[in-house]
Parts: sequence; C-alpha cells; structure tokens
Amino acid sequence: MQAPIRYDVYSLTWREYAVLVAAAGIVLAGAGYLFYNSVWMALLFALLALRFPRMRAAALVAGRKAELVMQFRQSLFSLSSSLSAGRSVENAFTDAIPDLKLLYPERGAFIIAEFERIRGKLNNGEPIEAALRDFGGRSGVEDIANFADVFVICKRSGGNLVEVVRRSAHLIGEKIEIQQEIAVMVAQKRFESKALGLAPVGIVALLAISSPDYMAPLYGNAAGFAVMTACLLALLGCFATMRFIMNIKV
Repeated sequence: MQAPIRYDVYSLTWREYAVLVAAAGIVLAGAGYLFYNSVWMALLFALLALRFPRMRAAALVAGRKAELVMQFRQSLFSLSSSLSAGRSVENAFTDAIPDLKLLYPERGAFIIAEFERIRGKLNNGEPIEAALRDFGGRSGVEDIANFADVFVICKRSGGNLVEVVRRSAHLIGEKIEIQQEIAVMVAQKRFESKALGLAPVGIVALLAISSPDYMAPLYGNAAGFAVMTACLLALLGCFATMRFIMNIKV
C-alpha cells in the first residue's frame, strides 16, 4: 500500500526545485537588468527566484485538490448505487474500486489510491469512520472533510446513508459547475490582464534596445533609479490587484 498523501502539501524534488529556480532567476535577472541596467541589480532580482518554488508548489497543490474533488464526486455516484442496491457501507467502498478503475484507467488516480487504502484498513479491522476521517483530514478539501463528518454521524445515528451520499454528490457537482462557469467567464479577462501587465515591460525593453540614448538618463543616477523603482512598484501593484480581482472563490 502506498504511503498516505497529504494533498495540502507538495514537496518538490531537487531537480524540480533547481529547474524552477534557474528559470525564474534568468527571467528576474533580465527584468532587473532591463529596469536598472546594472549587473548587481540583476543579481539581486535573481535572488527573488528562491520564492518561486513555493509559489509553484502552492499552484500544484491547488490543481491536485481540484482533481481530487472531481474524482471524489464520481466516487459518490458509485457509492450511492451500491448502497441503494442494499450493500453494506464497507462493501460499497470496496465495490466502488472496479468502477473507478474503469473511469480512471491511468495509473496514479488519487481516488483509486484512497479507496484502496480504505479497503486495506477495513481488511485490517479498522472502522470505516476512522478511515474516512483520515482521508478527509489529509485531503485538505472542505467538501471531503465535511462529507466524512456527516457520513460518520449519519452512520452512528442510523440515518439515511443513501440520501446523504446522493445529496453530497449533487451539492459538490453544483459547486464544480459554478466554478467551471466562473473559470470560463474570467479566462479571457485573465489573459488580457496578463497581456496588459506585461505590455509596459515590453515597451521598456523596446526602447532600451531601439533607443538606448533616449533611456540613458534613467540609468546611472539617483533620479533615474527612483523613477524606475516607482514604475516597477506600480507595475507590481497592478499585478497584485489583477490577481486579487481574478481570484474568485466559491
């Protein structure tokens, strides 16, 4: 059985870390040299690349969680069918694995690994409640954690598990559909915001290459340094504002 995955944590390998730092360092060093025409400032900017792997890891965590939620939604349909057919809760989780393998034939599907882990714990005599809560806690996904809590309470109190599973699948499905609709609506605006944000950098680069004499007063003196710093801070502020506006959570 594979080691348990914590979906809210992503550890980059040394190879991934080195590639990310190198790529980000080259880009940031180029930006530093472009704005200040100084090798020292380029090296200083390159040091900021050490923060990029953390940002990349956060993006990978978000993508992994989104994939897990999509797969979990499909697993609920299989659980609902098994429970409706009169199978026990434990057998429903075990019987869902072949169905999930048909839906996700590729290796490494998160939900298959989790259901196989639950099956292994059940075979070792652990209660389904503990297995579900372990999955919900490691998932880092509110919907899965809430489902695990409701499922455990419903099972202990003798509630209608079929309705709980069916209702959970419906609510998670609605949430995913809303998120996808929002993503489609903001996709073009997100691209436009990135293009507008990079346009000033492109203009500075064009002027520095085509008209170096025109840009010369901005380099090598305190006044030019202040102007370039102010412009760079304003540009970073625009990027932060656009990212905040586009970061719509459901």
